[in-house]
Amino acid sequence: MVFRCLDTHSHAWVRVVVGIVMLCAVAAAATADEMKYPLSLAATPDGDLYVADRSLPGVWKIVDGNSEVFFQGAKKFRTPLNAIRCLSIDDKGKLLAGDSSTRQVYRFDDHARPNPLMTTAIGLGIPMSIAVDRRGTLFVADLETHRIWKIPAAGGKPVEFAAVRAPHGLTLDATGRLWVVSHGKNQLLRISAEGKIEPIVRGRPFSFPHEVVVDKQNVAYVSDGYAKTIWKVDSSGTPKKWITGKPLVNPVGLAWQGKTLLIVDPHAKAVFAADAEGKLTTVVSAKAKD
Repeated sequence: MVFRCLDTHSHAWVRVVVGIVMLCAVAAAATADEMKYPLSLAATPDGDLYVADRSLPGVWKIVDGNSEVFFQGAKKFRTPLNAIRCLSIDDKGKLLAGDSSTRQVYRFDDHARPNPLMTTAIGLGIPMSIAVDRRGTLFVADLETHRIWKIPAAGGKPVEFAAVRAPHGLTLDATGRLWVVSHGKNQLLRISAEGKIEPIVRGRPFSFPHEVVVDKQNVAYVSDGYAKTIWKVDSSGTPKKWITGKPLVNPVGLAWQGKTLLIVDPHAKAVFAADAEGKLTTVVSAKAKD
């Protein structure tokens, strides 16, 4: 009788343990395809959407409002995309990614493999943003060296383009001028093809600006994480709050998808789409976790 009782209790405990394991597996499966800390995003001309996730670490691809892993880096430091910071699309529609772990910029091939573009042992410091001109030349904002670097379309040695204090966001307008979010004396700058720097927003009206994009009329949109705001800057250079407050928690990355402005927010764990009036809809969002 004693042995039978012990056997019965043993089977009960086994069932409990198995049940717990199965519940954990289900929970893991439920959250496996959810963004963790999305920082940057890029949209291809064909409508593909990619999101850089610092905590994955790696890149998500958004398909029909659902996120799937496009590339997952290793947790080991100094491995590709272990500390992914930014994404962009080159002139051929290929995905680019900047990584501070390896101090490198990568281009993904057709098999979703990241290939390093810089052939010099001297890499970047902290690549925060990438812009690409019509000829495929890359411009990279480096937070560590306080420089904007140029990298040939085919890859190679980076060349200094401009010295800018704490550059964060980059974008190019239709005439080839480079717009830069800076954490220096003036927070929004514009740089000519010859490297002449022009302040657009003087002083420091933004709380903590991250990224910038411009529309066809050269109206600039600047994400401001601390202010929970997307600012709009017209030709007067005066910033005005365009979208502010919930559902935005810490808006960081910006990208155009056609005429729609996409916004990525790592604290909301979501990608939002803004229409011309500034109305937000959710493109994809991870479930809230305790």
